[in-house]
Amino acid sequence: MNMGGLLGNGRMIRTLLTIATILLQASFSLQDSLPSADAALYDQPHYGDAYTQLLQPFPSWLADITGMTHWPTEIPPYIPMNTIDLDAVPKNIPRRSLGDCSRVDRSMCAFDCFRCTAVDDIFTCPILSQTFDDGPSPSTPKLLNDLPVRTTFFTQGINVVRFPETFRRAHEQGHLLATHTWSHADLTSLRNEDIVAQIQWSIWAMNATAGIVPKYFRPPYGALDDRVRAITRQFGLTAVFWDRDTFDWRVNDGSKTAEEVYADVRQWQRERPNGLILEHDSTIKTVNVGVKVSQLLGPRQMTVADCVNGQWYQQQFSIQ
Repeated sequence: MNMGGLLGNGRMIRTLLTIATILLQASFSLQDSLPSADAALYDQPHYGDAYTQLLQPFPSWLADITGMTHWPTEIPPYIPMNTIDLDAVPKNIPRRSLGDCSRVDRSMCAFDCFRCTAVDDIFTCPILSQTFDDGPSPSTPKLLNDLPVRTTFFTQGINVVRFPETFRRAHEQGHLLATHTWSHADLTSLRNEDIVAQIQWSIWAMNATAGIVPKYFRPPYGALDDRVRAITRQFGLTAVFWDRDTFDWRVNDGSKTAEEVYADVRQWQRERPNGLILEHDSTIKTVNVGVKVSQLLGPRQMTVADCVNGQWYQQQFSIQ
């Protein structure tokens, strides 16, 4: 027996054990199946009172794991997992506020400070391709109606359980679904335990709603360093950034126009027609921009998984 090989595969074994823990009792019954209650929200252009409703039932298998009976609100509780080793997390990388790089050096590989990417991070694509953050939202169904190609959605877990039908519809239409944490937290500002909570609850939400364990994640604000990577890698996740930013969120307040976004995209096509584009499906304005950008780019776009010829999910299974 090659003990060196076994030891070298330790990280893979821990990842598989983590997935097994997440999938514990995951073959749930009919009462845990998806509701259709969010269907009436499809045409809402803005978040209203309905947006605060947690519409995905809390499954019994997750109650067994967590001891809880309902989905968390904005700040999820930390649930210890034997497969996540916090002692393996670097202790020389400090917590920091968003945008504070005063105590960060390049050895910590902080994307938000130095645009540093690790060897296993993804930040570009051979074909200029869209990605969407922050959904699902009441505006996401319009994107699902009008997009002519498959795309990648980086979803917040709290929104997944608010709009489970929309999330499942995206999955059924063949889009790649990835995690954007539970509630859009700046991970570099959190304790290690709270980073785990943001990731584990986002995975559980995707698991309970569509029967998937994500392979890819995008850190909110691009805030990622080697302390956070040491945790997310234990979940088997690959970090995904971008190299083309539309700043489409500025269309919401009028500080950037939709036409300016389209002009940027046309310029990218002329200069270097490859890359990953950062967009959002959080409002009707950004969704309308996304539909037009998709028309400009045409049908050759790729999902993040296809950009790197990688697997789509760590696990998929039937929830029926």
